[in-house]
Amino acid sequence: MTLTRDQIAHRIAQELTDGMSVNLGIGIPTLVANHVPTGMQVMLQSENGIWGMGEFPSDADVDPDLINAGKQTVTTVAGAAFFSSSDSFAMIRGGHVDLTVLGAFEVDEAGNIASWMVPGKLVKGMGGAMDLVASAQRIIVAMQHANKAGQSKILKQCTLPLTGVGCVTKVVTDLALLERITDGSVPGYRLLERAPGVSVEEILAKTEAHLVVPTTVPEMKVPQALVC
Repeated sequence: MTLTRDQIAHRIAQELTDGMSVNLGIGIPTLVANHVPTGMQVMLQSENGIWGMGEFPSDADVDPDLINAGKQTVTTVAGAAFFSSSDSFAMIRGGHVDLTVLGAFEVDEAGNIASWMVPGKLVKGMGGAMDLVASAQRIIVAMQHANKAGQSKILKQCTLPLTGVGCVTKVVTDLALLERITDGSVPGYRLLERAPGVSVEEILAKTEAHLVVPTTVPEMKVPQALVC
């Protein structure tokens, strides 16, 4: 099976460690807030000036005045703080964000990411993505592995305007978990895990970028409650 948006978010949440400062982009990345492991202390940061976001609110808990940078309503955790967007970007540009999770239209084997526009289509702008990819210590991308036509979105070279260069650490898709090779041996990715029931052959067929496949590729462990 291919992973749902929540399953992708759950797998990304397994990459968090205690005490991390994390920024979540719009789309699938926002769902990571709902899957932070129990007992783990992680502070979620938003570019509009929030430090300490919590899970997405239920309908009964929505506060229309409490929103993230994507104008989605959010909750906060104990110890949360509010400040100006200029202070928020100073935090980002100062390298105080340990991990950023972003969606993307494309990534390529050099670790480049295209996430903010498609030429000819109306866009709101870059937002804080360029600052985040330039400053965060690690970048994890959450995306679909292929487009609706079945063509790879993990390319040898991005075709869309770039958000960041050589910054991608890992990619979690509906098919697989990939880690970018950074030891200088070859450009590309290493296949770490595959979605339950998805074959290595299917992943290879839908990955244009160079992909190193170990002898054994384990299936992702997806909680039964998230299985569709």
